[in-house]
Amino acid sequence: MFSGNLDDAQSSALTPQQLEKILSSIDIPVCPVVVTKALLEAQSDDPDLPRLARLIAEDPSMSATALKLANSVIYRSANPVASVRHAVERLGTQAVVSIIVAVALHSTVKGLSEAWLNQFWRRITQVAVIAALVARHQFGIAQDTAYTYALFHHAAIPMMMKRFDGYEAMLKKAKTDGELLIDSETALFPCTHTIVGSLMVRNWGLPAIIGLAIRFHHDPEAYELPDQTLPGSALSLIAVTHIAQRLISEMFGERDCEVGAELFAKALAFIGLSDNELDDLRPQVEATLAAP
Repeated sequence: MFSGNLDDAQSSALTPQQLEKILSSIDIPVCPVVVTKALLEAQSDDPDLPRLARLIAEDPSMSATALKLANSVIYRSANPVASVRHAVERLGTQAVVSIIVAVALHSTVKGLSEAWLNQFWRRITQVAVIAALVARHQFGIAQDTAYTYALFHHAAIPMMMKRFDGYEAMLKKAKTDGELLIDSETALFPCTHTIVGSLMVRNWGLPAIIGLAIRFHHDPEAYELPDQTLPGSALSLIAVTHIAQRLISEMFGERDCEVGAELFAKALAFIGLSDNELDDLRPQVEATLAAP
């Protein structure tokens, strides 16, 4: 269940001066009203799914996303659903909030190229779907939480692009040269998308575990950090998303500027995915991304 009392662990490594510098460097969007309402409902002792369905039905984008996800391979069923109410019942509370967050994220950044934003959100959605697919094959990793995390883990990148001159050029260079995005960000800008994203999670009242995973997902020592710094449940979200990103880059013949060979190997080892299992997963990834 989602918790509004977000632990500050994801920003605990920052001094007050560093935090002030970051917050003065970039605007972190306020949580949209519909997300706030949905989170409050989801956090109640007895969540009202019909009310959540009504909230979603009021927004065409949310309705379309709910139906698409409910009928996707993640929630494969012989009986497709045609109504938002039935989609919500199939998905459950956490997945419903994932949808609301996904649509809300699209509305947080204005003033960027529509073509770039469409491509960016398309890739983020692909990563979320494949991360959930990987999670489904693992014990103890909730696929809806993996989906939410993967949707949110790069949510700060459009904000960084809007705020900092040269960010788009840096992104293009990283993708062309295969340089790790986090290294380029750290060298050129006063904050990174990992820190801004984790602070955004805190502001939006999403689970602390998602904020922690965002904060450390590019850390080269993430898989060696003690559990009190980065719990295994957060590391699991990082691992399935690392695998998803690497497989998607591989499928599209792109240079990997997100994960790198070392973190990919550590992700596979952490969740115990063998080479044979990885080979079995590849056609599933391809089929999932090819699905309408």
